[in-house]
Amino acid sequence: MSGARTDMVEEEKKQHKEEPAAAAAAPSSPMRDPDDASNALARVQQIFDELEDQEEKSGRQRQHDDAERSEAVPVTPEAARELRAICERLHPSDIAWVLEALPLDERLALWNFVGSDRDGEILIEVNEGVRETLIEAMNRDELVDAVETLDTDEIADLVPDLPPDVSAEVQEGLSMEERSQLRAAMSYPEDSVGARMDFELVTVREDATLGSVLEQLRRYKALPDHTDKVFVVDRGGHFRGTLSLSRILVNSPSKVVKDVMQKDVLTLSPLDSESDAAQAFERYDLVSAAVVDEASRLVGRLTVDEVVDVIREESQEDAFGAVGLDDDQDIFSSVWETARSRWLWLGVNLCTAFIASRVISAFDGTISRVVALAALMPIVAGMAGNSGNQTLTLLVRSMAMGQVTASNIPDVLRRETLVALINGIMWGVISGLLVWFLYRDSGQGMMLGFVMFLAMMLNIILGAIVGAAVPLVLRALGRDPAMGGSVLLTFMTDSGGFLIFLSLATLFFR
Repeated sequence: MSGARTDMVEEEKKQHKEEPAAAAAAPSSPMRDPDDASNALARVQQIFDELEDQEEKSGRQRQHDDAERSEAVPVTPEAARELRAICERLHPSDIAWVLEALPLDERLALWNFVGSDRDGEILIEVNEGVRETLIEAMNRDELVDAVETLDTDEIADLVPDLPPDVSAEVQEGLSMEERSQLRAAMSYPEDSVGARMDFELVTVREDATLGSVLEQLRRYKALPDHTDKVFVVDRGGHFRGTLSLSRILVNSPSKVVKDVMQKDVLTLSPLDSESDAAQAFERYDLVSAAVVDEASRLVGRLTVDEVVDVIREESQEDAFGAVGLDDDQDIFSSVWETARSRWLWLGVNLCTAFIASRVISAFDGTISRVVALAALMPIVAGMAGNSGNQTLTLLVRSMAMGQVTASNIPDVLRRETLVALINGIMWGVISGLLVWFLYRDSGQGMMLGFVMFLAMMLNIILGAIVGAAVPLVLRALGRDPAMGGSVLLTFMTDSGGFLIFLSLATLFFR
């Protein structure tokens, strides 16, 4: 498969050389628009739909099983030119987004028309599931060329997904300093600041003048991305403070750095949690921050683009983890692999559903005497589930922000219980009155309404307590508080709700 990509790229390069005039006449790229990626995706999908129609008219039917989709869709020369033009116009992040939204065979076809000089940037941007499919479609030389265009911190992100021989060859091509940086980045835990930090930064000495600093900056062809400040160090590389670009510009060139630099600034350790660092960036409106080791030596910096990635990834992890899904999964991955990845929580859910059914069956006699109970049970469980989900979401978010600590857990639980009590009484009264009104002619309406009131109140309180307890218990066990919380909450509110409601009904309808 990797050879197929190389052959196609070479063929397209030949065609491209035959049209130098057209390429030279191409207009310069316009300013980027937020809709560029979505418009490009719509057009790419339209191109592939047209190709499929052409195949059907010619008597060939495109296969849709996983084995056949592991090969790129055949593309006509006209479609190839347009696909290449689309890729050339798009930013690497937009291309990554489009690739993630395409089925595997169409993704591989489009990947063939991405310029080789942009492969590395795109591999960094796509999620892990899609990255694996793209890496499998590339040969060794293509992978080495792609990775060598990246910065050291970006290479560290890719190394776990690369074949060992490619990783070794890439490291051989690095300078001694870059190898040291790569080893350092790979030595830190995955969710730490050290794994996210950037090694490209500007340092100045505290005894330098602002004029000499300005001359130093002018010698750069381009400053590192997100440079809002330079970092002040002494002769031993120890961090002393920061000097913002605005201070360099507004102060006299004769002033000394140590007289105008900021000393009381946030510094991070490579072992700090990336979540804590993201919160600090949000709290202090930072663009970049120094990363220093235990000896106060400056080892790198953390930038806002990495922090945005952290926030986005954590949000996705919480959303997917709540229902037991992997946030890095390719939506067009193998059907079999996708099905297997969902078995665990589906199995857990099945077990909890059977437990809830056994609770109901234990009250068959009561239900046979008061058939209306069967219609009212889902209402009690549903309201409690909603209340519990509100508490669960609040707790998971607050814990992610570091606002829930060992000292304030009792206060949080007390508050959520009181909120649930108020809601339980209010909605219990409303639901009780509605049940009484609906069954007023049955002779059991008033008693049903009273049972509904008590059950609704108690189960809403139960839902809130469980919604608060689930993330706290999961965190105490060292697990992600968001992982599978909704499944556990549903089990407790369904089984508990049925038990409370039917037990009360058995007590009052003897």
